[in-house]
Amino acid sequence: MSQETEGKKRGMFSRLFGGGQSSPAPEAAPEPAPEQEAPEQEAPQEVKRSWWSRLSGGLSRTSQAITQGVADVFTKRKLDALTLEELEDVLLRADLGVGAATRITAAVGKARYERDIEPEEVREILAREVERVLAPVAEELVVDDSKTPFIILVVGVNGSGKTTTIAKLAAKWTGEGKTVVLAAGDTFRAAAVQQLEVWGARLGAEVVSGAEGADAAALAFDAIKRAKEQGADILLMDTAGRLQNRAELMAELEKIVRVMKKADAEAPHAVLLVLDATVGQNALQQVEVFERVAGVTGLVMTKLDGTARGGILVAIAETYGLPIHFIGVGESADDLEPFAARDFARAIAGLEETSEAES
Repeated sequence: MSQETEGKKRGMFSRLFGGGQSSPAPEAAPEPAPEQEAPEQEAPQEVKRSWWSRLSGGLSRTSQAITQGVADVFTKRKLDALTLEELEDVLLRADLGVGAATRITAAVGKARYERDIEPEEVREILAREVERVLAPVAEELVVDDSKTPFIILVVGVNGSGKTTTIAKLAAKWTGEGKTVVLAAGDTFRAAAVQQLEVWGARLGAEVVSGAEGADAAALAFDAIKRAKEQGADILLMDTAGRLQNRAELMAELEKIVRVMKKADAEAPHAVLLVLDATVGQNALQQVEVFERVAGVTGLVMTKLDGTARGGILVAIAETYGLPIHFIGVGESADDLEPFAARDFARAIAGLEETSEAES
């Protein structure tokens, strides 16, 4: 993408999401702020550092917990069985999962018994092992232009951030010149419909909605039909939040997928599960159930800035191996970015960003 296009896209994001402030309530949505012109010669490295700053800041609660735990275990102590056991406890408290914690602990202990070891060396090993788990699942969400529209179903539990994530993705793609249709499938929550209508008006994206309490499956069918008539590039389908242990709600989600296939045999082309990082280990069960019911193809993890247990992403990657497309570390659109394994691994370990030459 050219620097000029990137500057325009970031200017649009600032208008829509208030430059890092929480998204406004739909009932009192302010007029978009004047576009801030991007610097004419904005270097790609400067953009990357800006994201690194947001990522490392957003993961600070997790990295501080790990950094302090490692320092407490290894400062002025030789490495032995007890220190390794204490390190494993630190990693488990950060929700990295048993498999990753065991492997990292073994890597730290390899050929280092009865030696002094600096906490930073431990964190370097941790970052390397976390990256090894995450690299295979760090995948870009590719919109197949041969499928018009490219239909994306967005699912998740109540409060995970589905509707806001849809708005951010719509802003990203409209900023790239794509035509987007939004389907307000959370028919039981009027605020969700209103929120999408606000974003749709600002983005110039059509919003397909129905009466409160309308059948979400029927709305999905209508939305696909409308997006095809319009020749849209992308259809983003919102859904009501549903707890994974509510059988009747999961059956309704199955029905939505089934009806979508009647409108387009290949639909949905992607199923994004939005996960709230603050729920910790409960996210593992969410992935299991939603994958079985809706055929999840990729993950978006939000609210990593609100927890000291951001390591749950590592446990999910190791357990399920599903692609991780985006992560969110704040409320603004700039705080939702494509997932990069190395950046995440170093940020969670409390280390500095590496340069391209070092990578």
